[in-house]
Amino acid sequence: MKVRLPRESATRPAAPGDRQFASRLLRWFDHHGRKDLPWQRDITPYRVWLSEIMLQQTQVATVMPYFTRFTAAYPTVEALAAAPLDAVLHLWTGLGYYARARNLHRAAEIIATEHRGRFPDTLDGLTALPGIGRSTAGAILAIAFRQRATILDGNVKRVLARHRAIAGWPGDGKVAAALWDIAEANTPGSRVADYTQAIMDLGATLCTRARPRCGECPLSADCEALAQGQPTAYPGKKPRKALPVKTTLLLMIRDDEGRVLLEQRPPAGIWGGLWSFPEADSEDDIPATARRLGVIPGAIRPAAPRRHTFSHYHLDYTPVHIEAGARHRVGEGQTLWTDPAAPGGIGLPAPVKALLDGLAATAQR
Repeated sequence: MKVRLPRESATRPAAPGDRQFASRLLRWFDHHGRKDLPWQRDITPYRVWLSEIMLQQTQVATVMPYFTRFTAAYPTVEALAAAPLDAVLHLWTGLGYYARARNLHRAAEIIATEHRGRFPDTLDGLTALPGIGRSTAGAILAIAFRQRATILDGNVKRVLARHRAIAGWPGDGKVAAALWDIAEANTPGSRVADYTQAIMDLGATLCTRARPRCGECPLSADCEALAQGQPTAYPGKKPRKALPVKTTLLLMIRDDEGRVLLEQRPPAGIWGGLWSFPEADSEDDIPATARRLGVIPGAIRPAAPRRHTFSHYHLDYTPVHIEAGARHRVGEGQTLWTDPAAPGGIGLPAPVKALLDGLAATAQR
């Protein structure tokens, strides 16, 4: 839904000592900032929201084609709300962190029904929606509604932590609170939409994690981390801990037509709502799992194990090739037989998509 952009709010101006920070950043942005990314054109609350969700823990180059395809399929929040979740997850396939897509769809439904297609224009109203936190809400308010609002995404945390030499991991409550205070003080009372784009852009292009280009940075003159000679020491890293390992067998059951059996996962949890191969804990469990799906298994051939890492654990999975000797009844749950080369418009986890591609390539030889 397109909205008319209101004038920038001039309320709650930044503290006098912080105005130089914003003015230097804005001068840099005017000459060097990116201004033609897909979500920077035809700005609406819907497009800003979609881009902010997609950009969470995902690089701009990866997001761009997804954003273009997504907005072509669902140009408005009403169109997204009316779409089947399966179709939404299909477009999200490969982008990861699928809870973002589920929350996106649910929030769209709420906006379309409870808000009559209009995005809330307050912090409380936006953060009440699934998947929208304080920083995402701030970006929507600043860029789409031109209100003075503060953001603190990963790039901004890095810029501010280095500029003020804020030690510690930003995920720690006290460190996060300090960064929010600094972010709030630095946010100007005018050109807040440009400022919001600028500080995110600075973190993405110059103040990068591994190789910051400090010589080109408009904030380098008083950057405390640079003065210490150790900009990459900030922000602090997340305390390391050994990730637990879970194991499973992915049952790649194929019929005599070369089709493979997929099962839809429960709506919540890892890969929620996506289509995946049925799972078994051990080879002894395969016959019972196959019978539950309405299949009598024939030859069983385990392949080499693989690993997929989530944010909080490793998944070691073994693909198991199984010939469907017969299908004696309709299986329980949501299942489908599909061509590996053309699975259709369904959401697939990246490891499952890779296995399907492998099956399709083998069939073509």
